[in-house]
Amino acid sequence: MVSLAVEHLTVTYPECSAPVLHDVSFTLNEGEFAVICGATGCGKTTLLHMLKRELTPLCTQTGTVYFRGTPLPELDARTAAGEIGFVMQHPEQQIVTDKVWHELAFGLENLGTPQEIMHRRIAEIASYFGMEDWLSRDPSTLSGGQKQILNLASVMIMQPRLLLLDEPTAQLDPIAAADFFTTLRRLNRDFSVTILLAEHRLEEVIPQADRLLILDSGTVTHSDAPERVLRQIAPDAPVMAGMPAAVRLYHAARAEGECPLSVNAARNRLMPQFARDTAELPPRPVPEKTEPAVRMKEVFFRYERHGRDVLSDLSMTVYCGELFCLVGGNGAGKSTVLSVLAGLHRAYTGKTEIFGKRIQDYKYRTLHQQCVTLLPQDVQTVFLKNTVAEELAEISKHYREELHDFPFPLEPLLPQHPYDLSGGQQQIAALAKVMLTHPRLLLLDEPTKGLDAVSKQQLADVLHGLQQNGVTVLLVTHDIEFAACHADRCGFLSRGTLISADQPERFFSENAFYTTAASRISRGFYRNAVTVAQVAELCRKNGRAKEAAL
Repeated sequence: MVSLAVEHLTVTYPECSAPVLHDVSFTLNEGEFAVICGATGCGKTTLLHMLKRELTPLCTQTGTVYFRGTPLPELDARTAAGEIGFVMQHPEQQIVTDKVWHELAFGLENLGTPQEIMHRRIAEIASYFGMEDWLSRDPSTLSGGQKQILNLASVMIMQPRLLLLDEPTAQLDPIAAADFFTTLRRLNRDFSVTILLAEHRLEEVIPQADRLLILDSGTVTHSDAPERVLRQIAPDAPVMAGMPAAVRLYHAARAEGECPLSVNAARNRLMPQFARDTAELPPRPVPEKTEPAVRMKEVFFRYERHGRDVLSDLSMTVYCGELFCLVGGNGAGKSTVLSVLAGLHRAYTGKTEIFGKRIQDYKYRTLHQQCVTLLPQDVQTVFLKNTVAEELAEISKHYREELHDFPFPLEPLLPQHPYDLSGGQQQIAALAKVMLTHPRLLLLDEPTKGLDAVSKQQLADVLHGLQQNGVTVLLVTHDIEFAACHADRCGFLSRGTLISADQPERFFSENAFYTTAASRISRGFYRNAVTVAQVAELCRKNGRAKEAAL
């Protein structure tokens, strides 16, 4: 049976000359697990909102969306609310109550579910998701991964037939994200829930998906099984840059046979073609150490007088001109490190120095005057005006001239309200705003969330350009591949303490979980290769060596 059918859907926002979605058509069968991907701002979020009647934006629409054969506007309120579930990108935006069990009950109460059935369903869903110990907790005390699981459980307790998810792992660490995807697949298999997931994080989901949809400039260009779609797309197409490492390595190494989708398939089918003898990537030259831009020594910080220490005996040094990536689990204290360095919070003991000067010695806003700038994780907090143009003009009236080398297209964003932008577009607008402050130390909290692979590379180009101009960049990220490709050094934060810091090749090659897919694919075949480009280079060299030997 067809679960979802979209026929010739075109959507245009008010005061926009071009549609954001144009003639979109596709179908999903009952129980399919489908992934939709595409460039930042291509219309993924708009498409998902058009499939959930309560979230349909103000727009001009042509075409029809059918749910189980009924046009969306004709569904009764109970069916529309309960049988089509939606999980948002930002966990906090979907939580509306002060207790976990209240959150689980909220949807059922609005559907008029009898008390006895409601209590039974809460107990059942809490057991299924392993949430019994959370039931009395305030959702604000949960980690990012736990909040997103709570959102998923709050939707699934209403037993939907169709589940829509908009980049649900954007703010999750790698382990929490993998667990979330595993839970989705289990729900799909156990209950035959039809799933449509919009995602930039494709490493885990492509191998599990039944269907892959490619959205390009507001139009669905491909809709088929992942293996067939990837055979139809040119290896140099922009969308391929975001595909799993196994797919990119297959094309980069010019391998033969069927294209693998997963780490396991790549290890079994791809690497034996090249890895005859163990090879090693030459070590990266060790740069000369410059003066410290950031020095934290034995720093302790807590948010509440009698609460736990969020930063505990933290000692860390970031050198001038360095791009330093800080990784670690949700709740490890990474964002808190940035807030302390930005002067938003003050450690209760320990020493914090910025460019050799104690942070408390920066008086009268001098810390923020062309010295330190923070781009927070929730970029909406930096927006105060009605348009992106007004946001940029607030910092500099000559923003067009100052951002002439900015690689992202700003012109389409300028007349729009910042809150009307997609998550990735908001990141771009916020980055442009902080660039206008001309910082010496740039602090970035999850700057790659919501960005496609091409946009991430453009972001990296911006950051490397800043480095060349002497700017120091401290970046908190869950994007392990971005850190491996672009960081000078990476540090691992756990329970408020810096456990280790090293160059990416040494840092990631020994990790089992906080590492790249390329490292997992090549481990045991090649040493110290942690990016697709590095593994592909060794594959090509080793392949030529094998041919010469034959």
